[in-house]
Amino acid sequence: MHKPLEMSAARRWSIIGLLCLGMMIAYFDRINLSVALPDEGFKSTFRLSQTDTGWLSSAFFWSYTILQIPIGFFVDRFGVRWPYAGGFALWSIISGATAFTNTFRQLVTLRLLLGVAECPVTPAGMSWIRLHIPESRRGLAIGMYMAAAKLGPALGAVIATYLITFAGWRNMFLILGFGCMLWLIPWLALVKDEAPKPQKLAGTAAASAAGPSFGRLMASPVIIGTIIGTFCYQYFVYFCVTWYPKYFAESRNLNLEKSGLFTGFSLFGMASVAILAGWVADRMIVRGRNPVVVRKAFTIAGFAVASTELIGAFASSTSVALFFAVFSLSGLGLMTANYWALTQTLMPGAAIGRIVGVQNMAANLPGIVAPLLTGWLVEKTGSYNAPMQAIGFFLMLGIASYLFLVREKYVPKGKPQA
Repeated sequence: MHKPLEMSAARRWSIIGLLCLGMMIAYFDRINLSVALPDEGFKSTFRLSQTDTGWLSSAFFWSYTILQIPIGFFVDRFGVRWPYAGGFALWSIISGATAFTNTFRQLVTLRLLLGVAECPVTPAGMSWIRLHIPESRRGLAIGMYMAAAKLGPALGAVIATYLITFAGWRNMFLILGFGCMLWLIPWLALVKDEAPKPQKLAGTAAASAAGPSFGRLMASPVIIGTIIGTFCYQYFVYFCVTWYPKYFAESRNLNLEKSGLFTGFSLFGMASVAILAGWVADRMIVRGRNPVVVRKAFTIAGFAVASTELIGAFASSTSVALFFAVFSLSGLGLMTANYWALTQTLMPGAAIGRIVGVQNMAANLPGIVAPLLTGWLVEKTGSYNAPMQAIGFFLMLGIASYLFLVREKYVPKGKPQA
């Protein structure tokens, strides 16, 4: 079993904290547009149809998703420090520049560019965690990192709503875009310029760092099931990130401030459960439980609790609907840390950036599909019932993928990589 790279605990967890903050800021710049959509000033400027809204909400994910595997190779080759720093600076500038747009085409172009700039976030962050954090602490570390991906839109929705209310949508983009660039100072001070090397990977009980070729890993039922399950998990998440404010406003008659707050509460609940579930799973593993069994159980439980969203979606009571909106998304947090950690447990190797790139590509395809499909269904049916039924279908498919495909016996065996 390989040890993580040498580093003091204080520095290790300080960098984890920076990674979490960087993830949150990335999500500030993803959700700010969703919060701006119901604003009267924004609507009068762009006059978007429901279909236009779907295309605009998905634009970021076209470029971001396509680049996940290439950036994974890039991170494997060049490390984490500079790819992350360069991307961060670029996406901050692009987000701030949104304040100067006046046409639908300009908005779409900047969202596409934002996807390019943010593409290193997950492959780089997960690669750093895999390189420095052992199995017995990885659930907590990944839980914190992935919780930041939920806390980011939660806080971002609240902050963006406040800024729009008191300063206008253009100033909101300026402040969130350029103000967060201060993050680069501690990042460059703390993180060393080190590229991952196979012999330095943190240990795992599943296999050694060297293993089957990347092609054989990709053909295994474990990766196929992980791709399907990841897509299903993120479909619900990205519906919430891109459509929740608009859904609350139009389906439950909440004003902009309340719809933004309930979106924030839902995502904050998910983030809190994600950290707790990652920590509990780690404690169970330390006490001798099988890591695969533990993390898989949390993953399936998360899907099951999330499916209660259907109860709220079809309830006549707004209070019941809002309760299950928060409860279901919070419950999905049971799997947030554990399904990512399960991939690293089952699929170790020198190509961790590429494997994370593949999984994150699957995680962001719903960023394209969910807003487009939701916009189309709302426009065709005149209600949000069909989009909610689609969420239920994907959650059930996610459970099936982890039950039948993501199994330890399907981990491929083979000659070590060169």
